[in-house]
Formats: sequence, C-alpha cells, structure tokens
Amino acid sequence: MPKFAANLSMLFNELPFKARFSAARMAGFRAVEFLFPYAQDAGLLLTEIETHGLKVVLFNLPPGDWEAGERGIAAIPGREVDFERSVSAAIEYAKVLDCKQLHAMAGIMSPMIDPDIAMSVYMRNLSQAASELKLHDITLLIEPINHRDMPGYFLSRTQQARRVIEAIDADNLKLQFDVYHRQMMEGNLIHGINNNLDIISHIQIANPPQRLDPSAGEINFPYLFQMLDGMGYEGWIGCEYKPLTTTKESLDWFEPYRR
Repeated sequence: MPKFAANLSMLFNELPFKARFSAARMAGFRAVEFLFPYAQDAGLLLTEIETHGLKVVLFNLPPGDWEAGERGIAAIPGREVDFERSVSAAIEYAKVLDCKQLHAMAGIMSPMIDPDIAMSVYMRNLSQAASELKLHDITLLIEPINHRDMPGYFLSRTQQARRVIEAIDADNLKLQFDVYHRQMMEGNLIHGINNNLDIISHIQIANPPQRLDPSAGEINFPYLFQMLDGMGYEGWIGCEYKPLTTTKESLDWFEPYRR
C-alpha cells in the first residue's frame, strides 16, 4: 500500500505552521514534507515532530530570494557560493529533523544566460552537494518542474533530469518525480515512472489542471497507486496539492489509504 506524506506548505495552511503537524497526524498521516523550514526554529519543529510521532521525509534547500522571484540557484552562474551556503544550511536542519532527502531547485533562467554554461554550473554544484550530503547519509533530489507554473525553470523534463543523474553518477543523487509536473509537461505517467523507477527516490502528487487533490482532476489516481504497488515502489508519496476549500474536506480520497 502507498505511503503518503502530507506537504505542510500546501496542506493544513489554514493553520499556523507548527499546528499543521498535529493536524496531519490526526488526519492519519505518519510522515510530512514541506518546502522550506528555515523561518522556523529547528528545535521547536523537532518537538512537534516527536510529539506527534511523525517522520520528515523531504524539504528543499534554501531557494535564493523567493520573494524576488528566485526559484532555486543550483544552475545559476555566479551564485555558486550562495549555493554552497544553502547546502550547509539545509544539512543543519536535516540533521536536527533526521530528514534523509533534500531537494535542490535548479532556478529560473534569464534569456541572457547561456544554457550550456548553466548546465556546467548545475552539474558541478550538484556533484559537490551530493558528495557533501553523502557524509551525512542524505540523498540529494532534483525535480523537473513544468513551464506553465514556473516559466523558464531550468529543469523541466524527465529525460533531462535522467541525463544529469547519469552523468554525475553519484549513488545519492536521485529523481523527485512529481506526477503533476510530469502530466503538465509530458503526460505518459505510468511509462514515465516505470522507465525511471531505478532513479526515483520520491514521488509527489496533485491533480491537473488546477493542482487539486487526487479526486479532482484528470488523473486516475487509484489506478496510478495500484500500478506503483505493482512496480514495487516503496518510497514516500508527498501530497503537494492545493485544497479547493479546507484540507479536511479534500481528504476523502485518502480514506482507503489511512494507516
């Protein structure tokens, strides 16, 4: 049976952030993920996690200046020192929260940036980050993101990510397969997962076209979950969708999977 993690940046956001841990546990989740924990005290987050018997399965490296529109800096020339600092900051939180997966956002490319130079920067940054994270038994993830939601994002297709992972050849550099982004850019979900299962370490879900819960959109998620079981996928599935109303009202789909 699939294992689901509540994305606390997307779900239960009608509540203050620290109250979302309790809400997730009461809803039946045993694990959580979130975008960025850095505005919170790591020790206080750990208290919430331990109090409610939760596991943190994923969060992102600092993305640069989010308010100014940055969406990661891993592929941005001239930001290498900032990227190194982001890796160090993420490691400190991951050690406290016992999180074993970190996602590095590639960034949005200016038309003035040579794509080949960006790829060289991206590969070098990821290789160095994977080496550093391996010392702490942490897996580094990269995720293709669709161009409708995030125009100009550097990494947008599964095969592009696969080429990067194979070229770097680090055993702790893996693919974060987001079903919503894949459907928006490429479709062909089952084959996309099956053909890349060897490098997939984490899956995220939301239902296009509005990024809603699994019961509201164009994807047949019960079938997808059945196929994941059949493929032998044992990782976590992050629920990174936008509830149409409240999170509680969006969780009818989750009832058969509660543990």
